Amino acid sequence: MHKSRLAGLVIDSQGGEKSSAIEFWARALGWPCHETDEKYGKLATPPDQLDVLIQQVDHPSRVHLDIETDDIEAEVARLEGLGAQVVERLERWTIMEAPTGHRFCVVHPQRPDFEDADNVNAWA
Repeated sequence: MHKSRLAGLVIDSQGGEKSSAIEFWARALGWPCHETDEKYGKLATPPDQLDVLIQQVDHPSRVHLDIETDDIEAEVARLEGLGAQVVERLERWTIMEAPTGHRFCVVHPQRPDFEDADNVNAWA
């Protein structure tokens, strides 16, 4: 058995747009944002809401979902069974594509309440 749930939204910003993206989304959503490193910023969302990250990327700007899980390989296999395909396996996460063409990532637990929350799905 493994567990998973929607962890957050990632706003991919192409090239050098991360600082302007951070400023825009922080003001638009009303949450302060801090840069976590040269590639990421994180909005200070309330603990009961999804994480919202700003990520500097080389591909065109878009938004993608992160699914957090305690077993990446098991969750990837489950999602492949639903028709998703692996795009790339990285050291800490796997990039996938839904049958609809939407990209998303399968990641380790991101939110601090993952182990105890009642909104986490358990899969056999």
